[in-house]
Amino acid sequence: MSVVDNAVYRAGRREVEPDTLDGTLSVLRDEESSDGRSSADFAWIGLLRPDDEEIADIARDFALPELAVEDAVHAHQRPKIERYDDVEFVVLRPAWYVDAEEDVQVGEVHLFLGSDFVVALRHAETPDLADVRRRLEDDPGLLRLGPRAVLYGILDRIVDDYRPVVHELRRDIDQIETEVFGGDPDVSRRIYHLSREVIEFQRATDPLRAMLRTLLDETAEDEGAVQLHRGLRDVADHVESCVEAADGFRQLLERLLTVNASLVGQRQNEEMRRLSETSLAQGDEVKKISSWAAIIFTPSVIAGVYGMNFDEMPELHWAFGYPFAVGLMIVAAVTLYLIFKSRNWL
Repeated sequence: MSVVDNAVYRAGRREVEPDTLDGTLSVLRDEESSDGRSSADFAWIGLLRPDDEEIADIARDFALPELAVEDAVHAHQRPKIERYDDVEFVVLRPAWYVDAEEDVQVGEVHLFLGSDFVVALRHAETPDLADVRRRLEDDPGLLRLGPRAVLYGILDRIVDDYRPVVHELRRDIDQIETEVFGGDPDVSRRIYHLSREVIEFQRATDPLRAMLRTLLDETAEDEGAVQLHRGLRDVADHVESCVEAADGFRQLLERLLTVNASLVGQRQNEEMRRLSETSLAQGDEVKKISSWAAIIFTPSVIAGVYGMNFDEMPELHWAFGYPFAVGLMIVAAVTLYLIFKSRNWL
């Protein structure tokens, strides 16, 4: 069996450590037949990655609800607390942050709470519930309250583990703000990825509010559970803080994505403006070159015509032919210059 720990508690103290689950059942049944049995006596069984056959054996031994067992086998449940006659089924979603991948990892813990037993089923190493067990065992006054004290202890540990996630998300968002205004081209992808991680974190934390309201209502009038009620109220405050932070992160990331899109558009417009200015400047240069080419080309045409040396040409033997040709070249060049100048080509 994938049993991590197995112990029977009496009056808040660890009394028996059965080697097998059958031994645990035997101890509980012996206690039931004893006249001095305390209502606080219960067994706490911790399982890590049990297979379907092991879960089926535990379900049979402790008469666990079939629907709840099916949820525990298939996992991927949202946080919830469900009651099946005298058994409660609780699903919790622990979370931790992997900084190298900027990834919020979310696990799953299933709890079956009966009047005299707690079965804690985990599919991953995180969180290590051994720390929770040691903490509760150091406080017999709380642990003597039974399975609900175990539920509180596990809830408190999981919610405490949310705080580093909130801290790391806040740090990443601060970095993203710097990258957005710094013009990082990959920041949009990072914003989208982190938004999905925040949503995943919200799915783990949001349902806990309703669960804790239910637990607080049940313990509010119980004079014997004052310590438990205060502890649950503290957990509820931490949950509210995490939920508010996650909601703020999601809204901020949405605004950052919008701002980044605006800045990208602005930078593209500036780039297009610069390209347009460059294109216009190049056009002006082309106009100038074309104008001067035309001015130079026209006298060349006249000189070329008169340089053909044909016998029968007008003004070839005229005394004023040379001054006339030179004057014609100057007039043509000046005329073209004035035309181009009037059109701002020069």
